[in-house]
Amino acid sequence: MNMEIQKLIGEATAYDKKQMLEVRRPKSWLKSVSAFANGEGGILVFGISDDDKILGLDDAEGDAEKISEEIKSKLDPIPAVRLELKEANGKKLVLLHVYPGQETPYYYIGDKQRLAFVRIGNESVVADRIQLKSLVLKGSGKTYDSLPSSYRFEDMAFTKLKSVHYKRLQRSFDESEFVSWGIVDENSNLTNAGVLLADESPIRQSRIFCTRWNGLDMTSGLGEAIDDVELEGCVIAQLQDAVSFVRNNSRKKWWKESDHREELPDYPERAVTEAIANAIIHRDYMQMGSEIHIDMYDDRLEIYSPGGMMDGRLIQQLNPLTVPSKRRNPLLADFFSRLGLMERRGSGMKKIIDSYKKFEKLPNFHVPEFHSNASEFHVILWNLNFKNEVIGEITPAGTPLIQEFVKENGEVFVKEFVKGPSKFAKEFVKASRQIYKLISQNPQINAVQMAESMGLSARQVQKYLKRLQESGKIIRVGGRKIGEWRIIDEEYEGFFDRI
Repeated sequence: MNMEIQKLIGEATAYDKKQMLEVRRPKSWLKSVSAFANGEGGILVFGISDDDKILGLDDAEGDAEKISEEIKSKLDPIPAVRLELKEANGKKLVLLHVYPGQETPYYYIGDKQRLAFVRIGNESVVADRIQLKSLVLKGSGKTYDSLPSSYRFEDMAFTKLKSVHYKRLQRSFDESEFVSWGIVDENSNLTNAGVLLADESPIRQSRIFCTRWNGLDMTSGLGEAIDDVELEGCVIAQLQDAVSFVRNNSRKKWWKESDHREELPDYPERAVTEAIANAIIHRDYMQMGSEIHIDMYDDRLEIYSPGGMMDGRLIQQLNPLTVPSKRRNPLLADFFSRLGLMERRGSGMKKIIDSYKKFEKLPNFHVPEFHSNASEFHVILWNLNFKNEVIGEITPAGTPLIQEFVKENGEVFVKEFVKGPSKFAKEFVKASRQIYKLISQNPQINAVQMAESMGLSARQVQKYLKRLQESGKIIRVGGRKIGEWRIIDEEYEGFFDRI
């Protein structure tokens, strides 16, 4: 291909090549015009074969006029385009520049059809129901998270949001900020972003399903799951609880040196946090019945979130270090950014890769992987401590195996410690998650109220509370009647100080 033409189309977000103008089959190329206008724009080059041979057009000027007429008569609304005549190797080409549209969706009208197309990878495909909804919102200048919901501000609590705001910014959350941050509209209705930030968010598709599987593959039944939890409510709390789930189901290894201890985590917490935060912020909440899934295996952690790349490109075909961030939920993204839970400029994938980089000399090291299609985004984080020959290093009930590598006289000795009876340990971890959540929402809550919410007896809850107190995870400040609970579990509560 001529270098000038190659450079020109290389600068486009997407491009298509057409050997000739198919006058009798205008849909064959107008679908790409629709897709480019509905997305990030692109270029159609007429006069080049699929194998990049410059064939040229017999009547380039006449073809350009026909292209213009077909766009005016068969696309609604008419997108912004520019036609350019180019000469390469003595042959004439027509370049059709299509610009990103502001009045989406742009429909192809013909053959008794009215279809909107989108770009997926290198193809132009018919927009499905969810993609069409997104295009309508885009055309109206709105996003899902900015839309008003049917929920009233006075019916929801925001204790988690306020406590994290104070911890991160060292000031109280002013009531006026509910409006200025886009959480509440002028009619006191919560926006969808506001509902996602409420303590008891009723948006069911915002849940996160976390599972620690036994082995290297997912099995058909939960009998093969070592640990599992369904997270719901405030998305900020979900981020904290999801990272805690990964930590609780990871092995802990460290080298004991003479004056310090050097840890080697299964998964760098920074990478886990960024991957989950990105999934929460960038997922497509219009996909009903599709939640974020975090699946942990012996050798890897996989995070699935609904919604592919916004511009239809496939992340596996791009350099994740240079992909610009396009925010599907800008209000939510701004809120996380202001709290310092993610960076506004969108460097999540770079942070994930960088957090692994310092471990690249380890044996069996794998860089994080990213995959996407039209409706899904996947992140794979590899277990830094996994070795193919090591089997069963996680105890069957999900209790962490702590391994200490002690250097003595140049040799390494491994000490292994497993805590607690396995059955009780699994139940205790699950109960602890519920208790932490209840305390976060209402520090004055008592054991009877906890038992009612957890579906357990008050006696069983009191046992859990006693164990949490004895292990230095929670404390009771004040008397039984007028006092309150405080979480002092540094690994859990210190999460917002570490990120």
